[in-house]
Amino acid sequence: MKLRPLHDRVIVKRLEEEERTQGGIIIPDTAKEKPQQGKVLAVGKGKLLDKGDVVPLMVKEGDRVLFSKYAGTEVKVEGEELLIMREDDILAILE
Repeated sequence: MKLRPLHDRVIVKRLEEEERTQGGIIIPDTAKEKPQQGKVLAVGKGKLLDKGDVVPLMVKEGDRVLFSKYAGTEVKVEGEELLIMREDDILAILE
């Protein structure tokens, strides 16, 4: 199945964080926070304005992004956990 986001929505897959600290300590799963970085898998057509114009999104497929902690809606598609969020929830593009 393929997901296609509508309007100004973006589909993001969370990037896994390291399981060790810089000092070499292994962090157990129960102590980990969900990562706030992800890779953009798909983008919508753009934001629909009141006048009917469509403004294209700034992010594109393949971008690595930083998003807010509670951003988006978690969905599970074919066993893979994804986030669907508005472009406004994305804080930065990591370059």
